[in-house]
Amino acid sequence: MISREFNEIFHKYATDKEIFHDLMPLRAREILLVAPAFDAFTLEQDGLLTEILFEGYYQLNMSNPPRVTNVSTVDEALEKCASRHFDMIIVMSRLGQGGHIELSRALRKADAKIPIYLLLNDNVEVGVMDRRRQDLLRHYDQIFVWNGNSEIFMAMVKFMEDSANVLNDTRVGLTRVILLVEDSIRYYSRYLPILYSEILKQTTRLAKDQNVDRMARTLAMRVRPKVILATSYEEAMAFCDQFQDCLLCVISDRKYPKGGVLDREAGIKLIRALKERIPDLPTLLQSSDPLKESWATALNSGFLNKNSYTLGAELSSFFYERLGFGDFIFRDKQGAEIARATNMEDLREKLRSVPVETLVYHASRNHFSAWIMARGEVQVAKVLAKFRISDYRDPEEMRTFLINVGDYVQRMKTLGKVVPLTDSTPKDEPNILRLAAGSMGGKGRGVAFTHSLLSRLDLESQIPGATIRIPRSAIIGTGEFTDFINRHDLRQMLQEEADDDVIKRRFLAGSLTPELMAKLRLFLAKHATVPLAVRSSGLLEDSLSHPFAGLYNTFFLPNNHPDPAVREAQLAEAIKLVYASVYSKASRSYFQAIDYKIEEEQMAILIQEVSGSRFGDRFYPHLSGVAQSFNYYPVAYTQPQDGIANIAVGLGKYVVEGGKAYRFAPPYPEMDMLPPKEQLRTTQKHFYALDMSRTSVDLYGGEDGTLLHLDIQEAEKDGALHHCASVWDWNDDRIHDGLDAPGPRIVNFRNILKYDQFPLAQILQRLLELVREAMETPVEIEFAVNLDPDPQTGKPTFTLLQIKHQLLESGDVNLSTADLDPAELFLFSERCVGNGIVEGLRDIVWVDPEGFDKFETPALAAELEKLNDRFRAEAGKYVLLGPGRWGSNDRHLGIPIQWSMISCAQVIVEYAMENFQADASLGSHFFHNVTSLNIGYFTVPYPRGSSLLDWDWLRRQPEIWRSGCLVHSRVEAPVHIVMDGRRSASAIFKQAPQPVPPEAEDGL
Repeated sequence: MISREFNEIFHKYATDKEIFHDLMPLRAREILLVAPAFDAFTLEQDGLLTEILFEGYYQLNMSNPPRVTNVSTVDEALEKCASRHFDMIIVMSRLGQGGHIELSRALRKADAKIPIYLLLNDNVEVGVMDRRRQDLLRHYDQIFVWNGNSEIFMAMVKFMEDSANVLNDTRVGLTRVILLVEDSIRYYSRYLPILYSEILKQTTRLAKDQNVDRMARTLAMRVRPKVILATSYEEAMAFCDQFQDCLLCVISDRKYPKGGVLDREAGIKLIRALKERIPDLPTLLQSSDPLKESWATALNSGFLNKNSYTLGAELSSFFYERLGFGDFIFRDKQGAEIARATNMEDLREKLRSVPVETLVYHASRNHFSAWIMARGEVQVAKVLAKFRISDYRDPEEMRTFLINVGDYVQRMKTLGKVVPLTDSTPKDEPNILRLAAGSMGGKGRGVAFTHSLLSRLDLESQIPGATIRIPRSAIIGTGEFTDFINRHDLRQMLQEEADDDVIKRRFLAGSLTPELMAKLRLFLAKHATVPLAVRSSGLLEDSLSHPFAGLYNTFFLPNNHPDPAVREAQLAEAIKLVYASVYSKASRSYFQAIDYKIEEEQMAILIQEVSGSRFGDRFYPHLSGVAQSFNYYPVAYTQPQDGIANIAVGLGKYVVEGGKAYRFAPPYPEMDMLPPKEQLRTTQKHFYALDMSRTSVDLYGGEDGTLLHLDIQEAEKDGALHHCASVWDWNDDRIHDGLDAPGPRIVNFRNILKYDQFPLAQILQRLLELVREAMETPVEIEFAVNLDPDPQTGKPTFTLLQIKHQLLESGDVNLSTADLDPAELFLFSERCVGNGIVEGLRDIVWVDPEGFDKFETPALAAELEKLNDRFRAEAGKYVLLGPGRWGSNDRHLGIPIQWSMISCAQVIVEYAMENFQADASLGSHFFHNVTSLNIGYFTVPYPRGSSLLDWDWLRRQPEIWRSGCLVHSRVEAPVHIVMDGRRSASAIFKQAPQPVPPEAEDGL
């Protein structure tokens, strides 16, 4: 369960989307149409009316079109109303055919709240009904006429929704109101469909222009202006009084009742009265007499000829020019155009240069609020609507405020979002850019969520000593990968089982789409001027059950060639090689092991700026690492829930590949987990940096093609160890802080962890807590720290690179050490990862410590891979024992294997010898894959302590195969393996326990 604190933080900033959800609480979902059988048939024609509504909704990107139910009699109507709720009822009438009054009375009696509209069949009925209008409105909410234009049905639905929601929406979302004043059934029935069509089209166009997702567009439709209809002067004035602060415009006929009698100048009188209250309220006088246009001009009002053949186009122009749906037109006092803004970014630029008089002109008339409101920026429009010219010291202060509001709108629109890359995308905003369509993949989803989370957290106020961010990132969706595979017919390579070199050559020969290449060109030119990491983001990657950690390639690019075309080609090459890694041998082995089809995988690409500083011809962060919220190996007074962090100098590749990193528990950063001599023995000796000396790169050879593997002394020469290392004093058997004294260096980050030179522990503890609660599982995060001051903030920078699930098993296994008989055990360890019982294993692959040579570990790795291939061909599994650390690239720490080389191992044991010891593989990609598959992972230390490893028993077992010190033994009876994940204890019994005979059970 996510805690209340996290929930409050994540939802701290109420977005316009949340406001949109509160708008239009009543929407038409069920409509009852009561019509004579012939009319119903004419309308429906086997679903025609429903199709009309569906098409109207679909074309305008609106969801959930209403369902229409047809009935023909009063009894059917009452029966339907009794059995189901309807949001509105439409009753059709034919002249000379009675019954609709009686029907409306019966329906009102059944449910007085349901809106009931009378729909006349054609204009012939209008004259009669106009004369009986007031009497009929006692039975109906409104009367319309159908002249064969199907859009009347959409207009009736929208009109019903507006009538029901206008009070709520103007209060909650400051929704604008359009007042239509017209007493003729014929004309408002003609006029409303055009009006709604324009409103919906303009709102839809604006939503598309804002580059928002489809859901946001649908929700934004709810903030559209609401239309209310008045049929007399008094009713119109009452609506104006009620909604004066929200009026967008008034569209009025020239003649309609005033004081109970028809007044031929009622519309002119209404507009004159409103202009006295709101001088710049947009108004539109409509008349069938074109000579009245001069009257409208005298009132500074628009004019519309009701009989015009271009009524829709003229109305569209009015919306575009006068109601904020089009460009913002800056005018002088005389109304002449002096500048034009097409979007929010353009508006900000124009605000910097237009004359003060123009600013005052528009601000005093609330033009900025109306224009921003039309774009769905409800929060900002609310703020602007409250300010008056007198609230500022002078017009220049108002100008600054308006510019800042524009910046705020731009930030809020993209806050925590993944935004499409376009020519107008701001280069200074910390956005994640989308370069191609499709899923973002596992890493992409994690980075996008992290971006959203950090944008809502005010971490820097809680931890003021650091800038906390994600790297600038861009995502290529899986659509490009699918297109690449299909266009170049590459799926056949799965059946051919081609080797890795053939696969890479085939992929490099392919071409990315011209659309993506154009986006890469724009990205490099405008947004990416520092080194880049091109990372895999498989659809299945970083999942809860199978993280695929380290399975696919990541490439680092210096991005420093003077020719933009070369940099573009290097980036494209890296992308294609990441694609190729999906079909590599290691990938195929993994998919086979987890019983997945590799065809199910799709690859997105995550491109990120590399976090770090340049040191001459080298680029790397001062430190990087991995932190986990659950610690498999707690020491001293730490608890598993305290988590663990592994950190090292340089690029994070060193840590995730199992290098010698420094470990600490974030709640206890000052605690040394190892004594001084052990720290010296296990301290970091090398680090990775990006080679900036070459502008041309060769990625074909693998991930290391652009990297340098350097001695840690090089980092000290660069000045990067100042806060990261201490000195070992042989004489006093102690560690001296700082690097002033001579002696061996220990990379223990003492200035940072003990003296809080940088608040790393505080940041990790807070982030692990928040991300764990957000994902509701234990989590792992990867990060980098640059201690140099950021040019903008003046503070060091913590960069959060990735988040992923940390898999834990919680089955009910209880291994009681008090009941164990050492004679029955082959192995016992209290440093175990995994949970459950493993049965049926007879094969044990082991490295004989008596013949082990630590300088021959690469040869052992090659032999082991061949043996594993034989097991894979026979679908076999085995127990694996070896010295030192499995999964390390450092051959002096253990046998340097990748997980695919031992993928058939069901249980893996690391044993230590007196002269060959290494910490477990915690935090490495290898370790992550092992734990994700619930493969038993046991550590037997030296000296043994409470642990046990019966070498004598193992040597007595039959050997199937031996090569040097690598042995394959097969026991006569399967071993019995128990893993108690709660206690981190494990045991391998020499044989399975014998079942209790039934007679013994009976005797109990």
